[in-house]
Amino acid sequence: MTAPRGAFPAVLVVIGAALAVYPMFGTGYGIRAGLQMFMWIALAGSWNLISGLTGYVSFGHVAFFGIGAYAGAILITSAGWAWPIAALAGGLAACLLALVIGYPCLRLKGPYFAIAMLGLNEVLRALVSYFEGLTGGGNGLSLPTLDASRSIYYVMGGLAAAVTALTYLILTSRFGLRLMTIREDEIAAEAMGIDTFYHKLAAFLLSAIGPGIAGALTARDQGYIEPISVFPLVVTVTMIVMVLFGGKGTVWGPVVGAVALFVIQEIVWARYPYVHPLLFGAIIVAVVLLMPRGVLGLLQLKYRLPRTI
Repeated sequence: MTAPRGAFPAVLVVIGAALAVYPMFGTGYGIRAGLQMFMWIALAGSWNLISGLTGYVSFGHVAFFGIGAYAGAILITSAGWAWPIAALAGGLAACLLALVIGYPCLRLKGPYFAIAMLGLNEVLRALVSYFEGLTGGGNGLSLPTLDASRSIYYVMGGLAAAVTALTYLILTSRFGLRLMTIREDEIAAEAMGIDTFYHKLAAFLLSAIGPGIAGALTARDQGYIEPISVFPLVVTVTMIVMVLFGGKGTVWGPVVGAVALFVIQEIVWARYPYVHPLLFGAIIVAVVLLMPRGVLGLLQLKYRLPRTI
């Protein structure tokens, strides 16, 4: 027996409504956990836009998160901007950075692109540490005290929903089909007349906006940032694992992966704090080895689900 056609949208509405009203009666920990979960959905979904759809694996996507965090924090502390506007500026700063580095880096292929992106993250961390007058250097930046976790919760949730909706729109468009053609065989795509560089650059720019906004929102919520906290490689690795777990190149794969691994991580950390990294790492290795196509990839093969799932 198959589920009614409108069941999935109805479930989404119920979940969305529950998440919307939760801050009205939820605990401070629960609100902060929900905010973090939304952040990971936005980050994983953004990474999926470039790496899941084109096959260009980025090991430096946390650079956009970090530049967004610093752009938002500087605008709040030095220019007195309201945090919602500063968050949008963080996304714009990340997009501009992607435009500058996209031209040289996207002409590289395979491991060369991945290494170049990894190097970008280290260069930005060094630059942020060097310009102490603007960024605070190794001492970091402290933002004015503000109790806005509930407001940031809603904005971060909207960002996660926007990234997921954007993925759906791309996957159901000719632009998305061309990106996936590039992923399968870039030479064949060029032979078909597809401007592969333009399509890769467009996807790269779109994939940078979400992390930039998320970084600025995280900076405002935490109230303090430093180079080590906003440019860690582990953030990019976690994005990648979440997408691989859920299913790369799909709409809901990053959402499934982000929610599942975030919950697992919180449970393992709460029960086994001293061996948390070891147990979480073992879970990641097992998932990647046993489900290389991810959860939704297996379901698509078994039940012939469309790629827009």
